[in-house]
Amino acid sequence: MNFKGGRRRGEDGVAVVIDFLLSNARLVLGVGAAAVLGIATLAVKRLIERAGRAAEDEKVEQKISELTLAAASPALTKKGLEGVVTQHVATATGAQKADLGQQNPASSEDTSSKDQPKTNKVHLCVPTLQDRLLRFYRTRAALSPQEVQQAQSRALDICTEIQGFLRSRLADTPLGEMSLAGSLLDDLQVVSADHACLLVPVQLEASLWRLVPGEETLLTHPLHWMVRRLNMEYFPRGRSYWDRYLVGGYLSAEAVVNMFSKVVMETMNWPSVSSTLDCLVGPVPGGPGLRLEIRPTSERSASDETLFITVLPVLREADVVLTAQPELTSPWHHAWHLSLYPWETRRLAQLDAADDGRRRTALKLLKAVCRLNPALRPLGSAPLANLVLHLSEREGDWSEPSLHLRFRQCVAELIGHLEQEVLLSYFKPAVNLLSGLTEEQVDQMGFMLYCAASQPEILLM
Repeated sequence: MNFKGGRRRGEDGVAVVIDFLLSNARLVLGVGAAAVLGIATLAVKRLIERAGRAAEDEKVEQKISELTLAAASPALTKKGLEGVVTQHVATATGAQKADLGQQNPASSEDTSSKDQPKTNKVHLCVPTLQDRLLRFYRTRAALSPQEVQQAQSRALDICTEIQGFLRSRLADTPLGEMSLAGSLLDDLQVVSADHACLLVPVQLEASLWRLVPGEETLLTHPLHWMVRRLNMEYFPRGRSYWDRYLVGGYLSAEAVVNMFSKVVMETMNWPSVSSTLDCLVGPVPGGPGLRLEIRPTSERSASDETLFITVLPVLREADVVLTAQPELTSPWHHAWHLSLYPWETRRLAQLDAADDGRRRTALKLLKAVCRLNPALRPLGSAPLANLVLHLSEREGDWSEPSLHLRFRQCVAELIGHLEQEVLLSYFKPAVNLLSGLTEEQVDQMGFMLYCAASQPEILLM
C-alpha cells in the first residue's frame, strides 16, 4: 500500500482548456519555467473548476480570456503575477534606503556642505539577498541564549514537579527518568521559545513485549507501530504492570495517555505548583494529548513568553522511539507513532559536522519564514527538514557564503513538491509529508512561493 497520499483532480471542460494553455506555455517557456508557472495558475484553475453556477459564467469567461492572453505572451503573465510583489519590494527597499541614510548623519552633513553636482554622485548600497538572510536570521529566526535558558529552566522545573508527583502517586509504575526533548533542546526553535517537550519513558519487560513495525501489522502504515504482548501462555495477563492497558493483545497508546491524563492533568495541585514556581501553570483543556501552559504572573516582566509543554509517553528500543500520540495515529488510536525527528536531527548534525555546513541554519531560516508568513504556516518542521536532507544529497556546498543559493533552491524545490503535492520522507519514502494539506492551503503556499522565486526578499519582510 502506498502512503504518498496524492489526490486526483477532476477535469471538466474549462479545466481542459487551462491544461491546453499550460501545455502551450511549456512550448514557449520550456519545461523548467512551465513548472513554476503551473503552480501559480493552479489557484486560478481551481477557482474556475469550482465555478459551476450559471450566475458566474461571465467571471469564468473573463478568467479564460485572461489566461489565453497570458499563454500568448508569457512576459505579460510574469509581469502580472509579480506586480503586487514588485510594489512591496520597492516599498521595503525605499524604507531600507531611508534607514541607511538615517544611520549615518555625519555623512549627510558632509555631503550637504559640498557642491550640488557632487551630491548627485552619492549612491546607496542595496543589501544583497545574502545580507538580508543573515540579518533575518539574527533578528527574527535565532533565539538569544538567555531566552532559551529561561525556557529550558521553566520546563525542567515542571519536569521535576511532575517526576516527584508520579513517584509518590505511582510508586509501582515502571517509568524512567523524565527528560527535556525537542527543538528547544536541539537549538532548532525559531522566532520565540514558546514550546517544549517532556518525555516520560515507559519501561517494558523485554521478554514480554515486542515493538512491531507498521508494515508487519494490519495497519500497514510505516509510522504506525504496535506493541505486542508475548508469551501469554507461559506468562499470563497480570505478570506485567502494563497488562492493564492491553487492547486485543497489544499495549494501547490511547489507554496509556488516558492514564497519564487522569493522574497528572486532573490530579496534580496546579495552584500549588504555580505558587512554588512563581508562574501560572495549568493543563490546556480540550486539545489532544497532554499539554501544559506556563504563563508569567502579573509581577513578572511583560516580555516573558507563554510556554507550552507537551508531556509525551515514549517507548525506546535501540534507535527506535515510539510516542503515544493518538492524534497522529488516528483512526487507529491504539497504535504508537514512530518518531523520525531524532533521526532527522542527528543526520543534519552529522552532515554539518562533516563539511562545516550550515544546513541547520538554512532549516531555521525556512522554519522562521513559514512561521511568520500566514500563507506558509501550514508547512511544519518535518517537511522542511526533509527538504533540506533531500537537497543535501545533490548539493555539497552548504557553507555560509552559499546560503543564499541554497535558500533559492529550497524555494524552487518546494514549488515543485507543492505542484505534485508530494514530499517523500527522507527515511521512510512511503510516507508523503504533504498529505495532510488541503487544496486551499496548497494554492496559497504555491502562489506565495512562486512570487518569491524571482523576489525571495518578500519572504523576509
